[in-house]
Parts: sequence; structure tokens; C-alpha cells
Amino acid sequence: MLRSLPVAARTLVWVRILNALGAYALSFLAVLTGPELAAVALALFGVTALISRWAGAFLLDRFSPRTVLAAGLVATGLSLAGLALAHGQVQVLAAIAVVGLAFEVYEPASQELLARASTGERRHHAYAVMGVALSAAGAAAGLLAAVLLPLGVRWLVAADALTCLVAAAVAVTFLPRELGGGGGRRQRAGAGGRWRPPAALMRLTVAGTAFAVGSLAVMMYLPLALLERGAPAWLPGLALAGAAVLAPVALWPSRRLLAGRSHAVILGVGTVLLGVLALIMAVTASPAVTIGAYLACTVLNTVLLGRWQSAVADAAPEADRPRWFAFQGSSWGVAQPAVPPLAALAGTAAGAMGAGAFLAAGVAFLMVPFMLRRIAA
Repeated sequence: MLRSLPVAARTLVWVRILNALGAYALSFLAVLTGPELAAVALALFGVTALISRWAGAFLLDRFSPRTVLAAGLVATGLSLAGLALAHGQVQVLAAIAVVGLAFEVYEPASQELLARASTGERRHHAYAVMGVALSAAGAAAGLLAAVLLPLGVRWLVAADALTCLVAAAVAVTFLPRELGGGGGRRQRAGAGGRWRPPAALMRLTVAGTAFAVGSLAVMMYLPLALLERGAPAWLPGLALAGAAVLAPVALWPSRRLLAGRSHAVILGVGTVLLGVLALIMAVTASPAVTIGAYLACTVLNTVLLGRWQSAVADAAPEADRPRWFAFQGSSWGVAQPAVPPLAALAGTAAGAMGAGAFLAAGVAFLMVPFMLRRIAA
């Protein structure tokens, strides 16, 4: 799968895998801060992380993607080291804010490097491989977290800092310099006035936010739903591990099957199928049916995740592409805090929190095709 990518794209995937091996640490922010600060810490991190994604896009106006990527990883690694050493509420919250301000600086640069390294179906395949590889790295990171957690959360944060710095070193050493050339300052020369997101980007972002709500609701509430339906305690973990194994297997046949079809058609049909599967998960009481539908969702998500970035890369003017990536990518940051209240609201109608989350996911997925109607292929 990786061998089919251009050299630069393959190198970037390895950089992101190295970084993802430690990225579990921020899942334990609430543990690090304690229950009295957890809500404030998570909200602070969410806001600053959104700011960092936009900072990464604007830095691409002046510096090459390779430079921004490496600098963002170094800044994240150093700020995580500071968080690992922080003590007291003020120090910890300040360190979390600094981590958030560095955390997604590299993301628009990463997307831009993949866009420059490939075109057409190869570009979509590169984004899809990136998504699957990060999912697999996340599964491995969970095992690493299980080993380090008994030593304390600060050891998790320190390991995350180390993986960021190692990933930055690999990026500087092995990413081709020519893809880092042609900086954004020359590309945007003569562009006057304040930048505003065009209508096509707005529609892509709104649709992507609905997709993100659906995806996060299914992923976040699957374990709870299975336990609510009488599944044994070991089954949710096995289902998540099975999905991580299935995702890369599903990628290869989908590449040939969908070659040449438009992004809007694939995203529209795929999200309708996801909506139907989520509604099946909402109404069933069977753990087996729930897991079967979830695995089918995993296959569809494998096909669709990279398609969003491909749609942005193909639709955006080259000079504005980093800002398109930052704007559309913010949909996940907006969706994450929206999922719990939506799940709770739908749960009152469905009778259980897990079923409510799946109901909210189904509605969100089914909204996507209507939002994509006017987007060109």
C-alpha cells in the first residue's frame, strides 16, 4: 500500500505515523488535570488547537510546507515536554494552551505536501493511505499507552514529546527539498484584500462538519452502546481492534472500483450508506448486529476519509490551497464538542445514550448529500 505512493508522500506518511505513535497522551488531559480542571483544560485545548491550524495555514504564506511541518512538530514536542514538567493549576493550564497553539500547525502543511506530491486518483489514494496509516498507528499507540500509563500520565506526555521530535528530524532529513520550495509568499504575490472563504469551500466545510459529527458519534459511543446492550467488557476493544485491521484491507479494492468517479458522487452515496448503517445501529439491541454495522461503517469511512482532502485539493486554487485545508479541516474541531450534547439530546428520544449517539450520527450523515449538491465534481 505504501509502496504505491510517490517517495515524498511515502516519507510524509512515515513522519505522521511516528508522530501518531505518541499522540494518545492528549486523550489523558482530563486525568492529568484532575476532575476540577478537566472541562476548562479540554475547552482551552480545543480553542487553541483551532487557532494553531489557522496559524499553520498563514505561515505557509511565508515559509515552505516542509519548514512549517518540521517547525510545528518541534514546537509541539517542546511544549509537550513543558507540560510534562508543569506543576500547579496555573502552570498546567498555561502549558496546555501552549501545546494547543503548536498542536496543529503542521496539519495544513502536511495536506499541502501530499497535494504537491501527487495528482488525480493517486492524490486521493495518498490521502486515503494517510488516514488508514494514522488509524493503525493510533491502535499501536493505544498499546504503548497501556504499557506506560502505570508509570503515570506524565510519562505518556513525555513519550508524545519524544515522538514529535523524532518525526521532525525524519521530516528534515528525508522529505525532498524541492517539494518545500516555491514558498507561499511568491504564490500569493499580488493577492490583495482580506481573504474570505468562497462559497464552494463553505459548502465543503459545512458538509465535512456533518460528516465529522457522524463519524465521531459512532466512534466515541460504540463501546458504551455495546455495554448497554449486554456485551461482555472485552468485546468493545475487540471490535475496535478488528476495525483497525479491516481498514487497510478495504482500501485496495475500493481504489479500483471508484477510479474516475467524482468526489461529490462518492461522498454523497457513501454518506447515505453510512446514515443507513448508523440508524440500524440505533434501532437494534443486538451486539452482533451493532458490530457488523460498525465494521461496515469502517469500510465506508476508509473510502471516504481521504476523499474530503482530495476534493479540497482539486477544487482550491493552488495559491489558496493551505487556507482551504485549514478552513475545511476545522470541521473536526467544531464537531468534537458538538457530539456529546447532540448524543444526549437524541438519547432522550432513543432511550439510551449509545442509541442516541447513533441516531444523531445517522441524521448527520444523511444531511451531507444535500450540502454537497452544488459542489462541482
